[in-house]
This record gives sequence, C-alpha cells and structure tokens, in this order.
Amino acid sequence: MSRSNEPPFQGSKTRSTTGSATGSATGSALLGGSDFLQLDPDRAPAGGRTEWLAGRLRAAIADGTLPVGTRLPASRVLAAELGVSRGLVTEAYQRLAETGQVAGRGRAGTVVVAAPPPAPPAPAAPVRTPARGGLVDALRAEPCRIDLSPGVPDLTAFPRTAWLRAERRVLGGLTPADFGYGDPQGAPALREAVAGWLARNRGIRADPDEVVIVAGVAQALALLAQVLREAGVRRVAVEDPGSLGARQQLEYGRLSTAAVRVDEGGLDVAALRAGGAGAVLVTPAHQFPTGVVLDGERRRELLGWAAAGGVVIEDDYDAEHRYDRAPVPALKALLPERVCYAGSVSKLLAPALRLGWLLAPPRYRDAVVEAKRYADLGNAVLAQLVLADLMDSGELERHLRFVRRRHRGRRDAMLRAVAAHLPGARVHGAAAGLHLMVTFDEDGSEGGFEDTALASAALALGVKAHPLSWHRLRPGPPGLILGYAAGPVSEIEEGVALLGEARDRLSRISRRARRI
Repeated sequence: MSRSNEPPFQGSKTRSTTGSATGSATGSALLGGSDFLQLDPDRAPAGGRTEWLAGRLRAAIADGTLPVGTRLPASRVLAAELGVSRGLVTEAYQRLAETGQVAGRGRAGTVVVAAPPPAPPAPAAPVRTPARGGLVDALRAEPCRIDLSPGVPDLTAFPRTAWLRAERRVLGGLTPADFGYGDPQGAPALREAVAGWLARNRGIRADPDEVVIVAGVAQALALLAQVLREAGVRRVAVEDPGSLGARQQLEYGRLSTAAVRVDEGGLDVAALRAGGAGAVLVTPAHQFPTGVVLDGERRRELLGWAAAGGVVIEDDYDAEHRYDRAPVPALKALLPERVCYAGSVSKLLAPALRLGWLLAPPRYRDAVVEAKRYADLGNAVLAQLVLADLMDSGELERHLRFVRRRHRGRRDAMLRAVAAHLPGARVHGAAAGLHLMVTFDEDGSEGGFEDTALASAALALGVKAHPLSWHRLRPGPPGLILGYAAGPVSEIEEGVALLGEARDRLSRISRRARRI
C-alpha cells in the first residue's frame, strides 16, 4: 500500500508570479501563486503540518517538479497563501536546508541547490494472508487523515477527570507495602470488581477467585493457547470470517486453526462437529466481523458440543455496545465448566490500558495463573486499582451510557454515508459494536476488483479500512470492515465519500480492462 497521504504529483501545476518570472540574479525561476504544487493543508495529518510541507517539497525536488535553481516562494507569501503560520513554512524550509536540498541566497531567497538520488522502488506490499504479526500492525503504522479501522473506541471520550479522581483516591489509601509486587492473578480489589461488573452486565455469576487479570484479550488467548496445548489440544476451530489478530494469536501459541463458516445464524456448529477440533474460538454476542448474534438453536448445539468434551473460548470483545436491545447473555453464564471467557476494557475505555480478564474452568485455572506468573508477574497494580474504583463507584457504567449514545450517532452517520457514496453495498452488523461490515457484488475474478485493491486505493486517498479478505480463510465476496467509533461525524462522512471515490476509480479501470 502506498505510504503517501496525498495524490501523486501527476498533474501538479506551477506558474510564475507576475512580473517575477526571471528576475533573480542567478536566472532561476520564481514559483508562487495559490496553486503552488497544489498544496492543501487540510490534507496534512493532525499535528504534522510542518513535516507534511517539508515532505511535499522534498518529493517535488526529487521528481524534478522543482528542479535545481528554482527559487521557492518567500515564506511570508507561501504562509499567507496556505493559511498557515510563517513559522511553519520557515521550519519546513529549514529542514530542507539541513539536508542540503535548499539554501538561502540572501535577496535571491531560498533556492533549490540539490536533488536527492531517486529512492529505490518499494517492494510490493503483501495483500493476502500475512506472515505472523503482519498486516494489521503494518496498517496501524501507516499515516492517514481518516482512520476507519475497526476495533477502536472514541479515545477522545476517555474519562480523564474520573480516572484522575479515582487515582487520587487510590493513592491516598495505599501503604508503602502496596507498591511491591502484586498477585500474578490480579489485584483482589479488581477481581472482585470484575466479578460484580460481569454479574451486572453479562449475567455471569463468578467468584473473584475465578478471575485472572490479563493484559487484554490478546494475552488471554496466548495463555489459553499454552495451557490447552499442554492439556493435549492441538487444533482450535475459528469463525470464518473471523478476527485475523485472534487467529494469529492462537497460531503463535503453536495451535493449528481450522475454519468454520459463519452465516446469518452464527457459527455452523454441524461443521464444527464434523471438523474434529478440540476447542473453538467464538464471538457469540456480536460476531466479528459480520455482527450476527449466535441464535438460540446454534447456542444450544454449541453448548451440547462443549458438554460432550469440547472447549469453548468466548471472546466477549464488545458485547456492551448493543443499540437495539440488551446484549444476549454470555455463554459462560450457561455452561461455566466448559467455557473459557475473555473480556477487556479496550473497546470501552482504551486499548492502551492493556487491562482485561480471563475466567477459565477449574481444571485449567491453576495452569492459567502459573502461565500468567511466568509471563509477566502480573499486570501493573496501580491501574488495576483505579479501574476497580471506577467499576465500584458506577463511573464506568456512566461512561458506557455516554459513549453508547455517541457511538450510535456515529453509526447512523456511517449508514447514511454508505447509502449515499457506496450504492449497492450490503451492510452487516449495524445493531451493535463499533464497526460495520460492507460487502460488494464486484469480484476480481469476474472483472471487478479485490477488496485489498480497494483498501489500498483508499489509503492512497488518506483513508484506512480493513479489507474483509484479511479476516477470511476461505473465498467469499469482497468487502470492507469500517470502524465508526473513533472519529467525528465529519470524518466519517468524508472518509466514506473517499471510499466511494476509490471504488469508482477501480470500477472505471476494470471496465476499461474488459474492453481491451
């Protein structure tokens, strides 16, 4: 995928300022005007305008748009034309001077004096199933203007004031001994608070001693992979489509994975039974990425499969974000002795906290705690105690009610934008969660385009989205997974409009190719 946040320089215009075309002592051309390199500060990433401007100038010098001898616009003039501070332009010029590409020439102004050697072509990025750790992390590191990646809540809504109040209360009550090593299983106060939270919100009746505090669901899966492998489990069934990251976590733990299809009723339990896997990873309350809820008949079949000896790993990643009704009860509440249950606050507060919980059946619990001890000696205690305070005081539930209203408004905005800019797209999973899945009739094998090409074209326009094929093990219709919780309505609308533009471009290319 392209790393550029801007359209390529093709078609960029330059023109001479009236009366100043050749008026320097060196005979260099003076470039200016509001269309100078077609610069648009609105396309710059937030907080990165200086590097954006320097990068645009650097690229124009490298590709010959600004040849050696060109005199750049005066910093005052360019700042006025772009509507930015003069200091920003001056700093961008200074960065180019430090790398030897431009130099100040007194009254002649700032002049291009050297072009860097052309960069070697970047290797083609993989577009299908990645190696371990691969594509999701790589995409997360890509710069963009609008991020519609799934799985991120509204980070601007993080309850800083409530967190700070709770932190002061916690610190005020700690003794010096409390700053030592904590319990690897988790701070007792948080385990008790989590037990209460799960009883109120997910219908799970658990003793605090059953709760293991972990660094998010990712670590829960890593610990379970180790424990299940030692218990003789070698193969885990996974939903298809299903979370690429979760699947990779199990595979990194040296478990093989087998795809089981998901349809409008959720996981196909008959196919699970026929596959012979000893365990299955499911997202029954809000399947990722389709958004379907495991229906009543399938739930009974899955619990029957587990009661006969199978192990269910329940990833309850965003069940709290239900907009049409209360979320369905967790599977853990119905068959606790056969279900390993994992959850976290990553989709409710922030992934950066790395706080989650794992409830394992009694026969696995001691092994899970031992694996946690040797993994990291336990999560940081202070953050655990602060989260426990937020849960016990009701602040976390108040925050959930607040963000649920905000996320619902952003979901509605994305639905309107998809209808307007992606005609014909089918929308899935709108009733809950923090993302939508959209699928298209286009098929790369039939002269259409692949969803990886659409995601790449969108990234070139400054918009991130996950291609659906990343999260598939078997072929299926192309699509995108679009997160709507993290950005304001204006970004959602613009981002989906740019997706529509990228789709139209690919469709035109495909039609031309078919005519050839």
